Amino acid sequence: MKTKTIVLIHGMFMNSLAWEKWVPYYQSKGYRCVTPDWLGRNQPIETLRKNHPDAQLAKLTLSDVVEHMQRVLKSLDEKPVLIGHSMGGLVVQLLLQHNLAYAGVAINPAPPMGVFSTSFSFYKANMPAINPFKLNEPVQMSFEHFQYAFGNAMPLAEQRSAYDRYMIPESRRVPLQSLTPVARVDFKKAHPPLLITAGDKDHIIPASLNRTNYKRYKTSASKTDFKLFAGRDHFLIGSSGWQEVADYSLEWLIQNSI
Repeated sequence: MKTKTIVLIHGMFMNSLAWEKWVPYYQSKGYRCVTPDWLGRNQPIETLRKNHPDAQLAKLTLSDVVEHMQRVLKSLDEKPVLIGHSMGGLVVQLLLQHNLAYAGVAINPAPPMGVFSTSFSFYKANMPAINPFKLNEPVQMSFEHFQYAFGNAMPLAEQRSAYDRYMIPESRRVPLQSLTPVARVDFKKAHPPLLITAGDKDHIIPASLNRTNYKRYKTSASKTDFKLFAGRDHFLIGSSGWQEVADYSLEWLIQNSI
């Protein structure tokens, strides 16, 4: 690749700890990994949970996240490639519009403004976090919600382990702002190469929604690819078999950021 720097961007209800398996894996292959936390997330998981409900967290917006990531990328000593998961995947799509990376992988990304799904699972999984009448109350995902929305294809013991290790409270303003022009993608605009992935068991961001997101780029001459991971749910970056996703993402980046 043109770069040895990979920036890994986490999604909602998590911080950079979500990439703890990917970092040494990519480092062993000779890459530098940068794992910036969203604003206010660079604390131990236990602290973030103990602070719930955190009034400062409730103020966090998607625009805050995007602007913070722009500053991180501009501070690096070389232009990177990007990998983002969930809402972090949407952030990758938004950052690529500003030509801040050589290429990007959006793993099961949250949809940009105007990209919708009619899937029942999409609404069931997302509604607890989207409540405009409780904007000043951060939301803590219950274990049962995590089982349905993130880890529905995982064994019970693995679900419990992942929930206990990674899940933290979230601002309701982040997903709500993804419905606004803050999350607008100009699908016709030239952009660095982009890979969008999906899991065919994903409840919270159904594969059909990722396909719609991908197809919106069909009028662009820029490189955009799609990959479906069979048997995988939303937490495919941390559940058993995560190496398949990491390997495919890296190989695609090597082939498309030259």
